[in-house]
Amino acid sequence: MGEATAAETAPAATDDSYELAAQVELLADENRRLREEYVRARQSRYRSTALGLAAIGVVAVLGGILFPDAREVLVALGATGLFGALLTYYLTPGRVVAADVGERVYAAGAANAAAIADELGLRDERVYVPGGTAPARLYVPQHADAALPEERAGPIVVDDARGLLLEATGAELFREFERALTGDLAAEPTPLAAQLTDGLVEQFELARSAAPDVDAADGRATIAINDGAFGSIDRFDHPIPSFLAVGFAAGLDRPVRLEVAPGDDRADWLVTCRWGLEAKPDDGVDAAGDEERDEGTETNTGE
Repeated sequence: MGEATAAETAPAATDDSYELAAQVELLADENRRLREEYVRARQSRYRSTALGLAAIGVVAVLGGILFPDAREVLVALGATGLFGALLTYYLTPGRVVAADVGERVYAAGAANAAAIADELGLRDERVYVPGGTAPARLYVPQHADAALPEERAGPIVVDDARGLLLEATGAELFREFERALTGDLAAEPTPLAAQLTDGLVEQFELARSAAPDVDAADGRATIAINDGAFGSIDRFDHPIPSFLAVGFAAGLDRPVRLEVAPGDDRADWLVTCRWGLEAKPDDGVDAAGDEERDEGTETNTGE
C-alpha cells in the first residue's frame, strides 16, 4: 500500500512543480512587459515634448511670414523651438535604470568598503583629497593627526598617512558634471555650491532639492538634501555627499572633510563640507602624544 501511495503522489508533485514553473515564467514575462511599458512611457513623454516644441517652432516661423514687423523675433523663436524639438527627440533615453537597482549595486560596494575600514581600525572620518589622475580621492585615516597622503599613494597607505586612499564614488559623476557645464567651474565657494547643487538635482536627479548654506570665512558649506536617491546617504562614500565633496575639493583645490547628519523638519539630510584642514586645533596635542609613544617604543626596542 505504501508503494501505491508513493506512485500516486509522484504525478501530483510533478504537476505542482510544472505549475510553479509556469507561474514563475508568467511573472518574469509580466515584469519584462512592465519595464518595457515604463521605458515606452518615458520615451513617449519626451517625444510629446519634442512635438510641442516643433509645433511652436512652426507657428512662430509662419507668424514671421505673416507679420513682417516681428519677423526677426518670430523666426528666431521658431528656429529655437525646432532646434529644441530635434535635440529632445534624438536625445530621448533608450534605457532607464530604476533607482532601487542602482541603490542595491551601490550598497554592496559600500558595505564591503566599510567592513575593510572597520577591520583596519580606521577612523570614522572622510577626507576628499584633490590631485592625481582623479578630481579627488577619498582618504580614510587611521589617526586624527595623520598627514594627508601623497598623490601617488594608495589604496593602502602605510607611511605617516596610514589609512585607505580610494577612488571616490563621486569622481566619475563630477567628470560627467564638468563636461556638461556651459561655462567654467567656479573657484569660489558660493558659486561653486550653486553649480554643484544644480547638477545634483537637475542633471543627475539624485535628489529632489538641495539647498546650500555657505560660510566661506569659516571654510564650510552645508547642503540640505531632500528626497535623495539610493537610500540613506550617511553610508560609506554615498554618491550624493561624495559628489559634493569631490566637487568642492576639485573646485577649491583643497582637501575637504565630509560630515553627514540627519536633517530637521526642513531637510532629510545635512551634508557639510569643510576645507582648510590645516587649521585643526588638536593637531599639536595628538602629534605630541604620538611622538611620546614613538619614543617609548624606541626605548623599549633598545632594551
